Amino acid sequence: MILEILIFVITVIVAYYFYSSWKINNYFKQRDVKYIPGVPFFGNIFHSTFLIRHFLDDLQSVYDAFPDEKYVGFLENLVPVLMIKDPELIKSITIKDFDHFTDHKEFFTTDSEPLFAGSLLMMKGDKWRQMRTTLSPAFTGSKMKMMLPLIVDSADNIIEYLNDHQTEDINIDDLMRRYTSDVIATTAFGLKVNSLKDRDNEFYRVGSSLFEFTLTQRLLMFSTLFPSVSKKLGTRLFPDTTYNFFRTIVSSTLEYRKREKVERPDMIQLLMETPKEWTPDELTGQVFIFFAAGFETSASGLAMAIHELALHPDIQERLYQESSQFKNDKELTFDKLSQLKYLECVINETLRIWSPAIFMDRTCVKTYELPPPREGGKPCIVKPGDVVYNMVNCLHMDPKYFPEPKVFNPDRFSEENKHNIQPCTFAPFGGGPRICIGVRFAMMEIKVLLHHIILNFKIVKTKKTLDPIKLKPHMFNIRAMNGTWVSFEKRQ
Repeated sequence: MILEILIFVITVIVAYYFYSSWKINNYFKQRDVKYIPGVPFFGNIFHSTFLIRHFLDDLQSVYDAFPDEKYVGFLENLVPVLMIKDPELIKSITIKDFDHFTDHKEFFTTDSEPLFAGSLLMMKGDKWRQMRTTLSPAFTGSKMKMMLPLIVDSADNIIEYLNDHQTEDINIDDLMRRYTSDVIATTAFGLKVNSLKDRDNEFYRVGSSLFEFTLTQRLLMFSTLFPSVSKKLGTRLFPDTTYNFFRTIVSSTLEYRKREKVERPDMIQLLMETPKEWTPDELTGQVFIFFAAGFETSASGLAMAIHELALHPDIQERLYQESSQFKNDKELTFDKLSQLKYLECVINETLRIWSPAIFMDRTCVKTYELPPPREGGKPCIVKPGDVVYNMVNCLHMDPKYFPEPKVFNPDRFSEENKHNIQPCTFAPFGGGPRICIGVRFAMMEIKVLLHHIILNFKIVKTKKTLDPIKLKPHMFNIRAMNGTWVSFEKRQ
């Protein structure tokens, strides 16, 4: 009996694979789109699924295979995706003809991942538009000014820690994630946390667990191919304890503030002040995605910036000359932060080479005609439900758009040079109406800490500092192989 069941299951799997392969071949051939067949069931992401290399390398290998194509086929498991390489097409899809591509790909269903699926990031159509309109006032410049002192407090904790650990080899990956965790704890959830002193606090532990995907979690990503099966089995990417943790924080904070009439310049307060009546799960979903989107990406940007600065002391010195104009000021204001132009260039160049965005995914909602992928080709009809990946990192590293792309050169983004950057070739926060709503917040968070560090320390390369930088294999996270390790020398 067991043998018969096993034979049946294997037969179904094999039949499904051959049927899917036939469908995929037809999908690309009918559209005259070039593609690499890939590995059975894994398509073009076999290597990143099993951490043989980074997901970026999987994308890059397909991007590079067809240099003259405007778009090519990419196989994510058994799902065909159109990889858009041409900046003008990306502009059309994300901005000009946005109404044809309003939605993100459905990575999670409401049943499998309720907080992710119920967040602004994953909302669709009119529901997304309404939520974006509701949330946008919470991310204006004036609201960011209110949050700045909270971020400065977290940055001060980092400076205090580095003062106590001068000349030691510091694990920057860990340090930056403690900083971003503390920043989000205070600016989003109203919690005063110092992860450098309370190193095992629950907020940091839960946050870290969201981004350290186990093999089981990576394989569970297959459940997005079979949503009905996933629903019946009740499979979830994250455990219930993760959701309960965030729900408890939000509900208890709401209850306390309403009861005690407490107000605080943080994300929960800003959402409470919007005209919308929130259910606990709706509010939790929006604050949760603020955490999920900001914890790893900002930490990654900071770590890679510090790594690059350790390798480029001349750039570091230019940063110090800029930041030192404020060294005698008692307070860092929002306006002073905006004057740090070279710091912004350094951050942009970091995000060009090491962008956490990777691609801008869009799902077609209205039939759309792409122009031919090459001269002499035929137009490609994109139908509702089809997915496109508008490339980000691959364009950032394409010498057609950024000469000597591997060279860390912040002057690309100077006032004198930034006009040379072709539209839609630099998009670390996405683009169009679905650009990251928290872009101002992320830039402020990164600027504040880098300014504080540069003003107080020289970032010093050590024997453990990887040079040149290579990526640690992962499906999403941008981290240096073996981590980012530097030391800090107090400025006189």
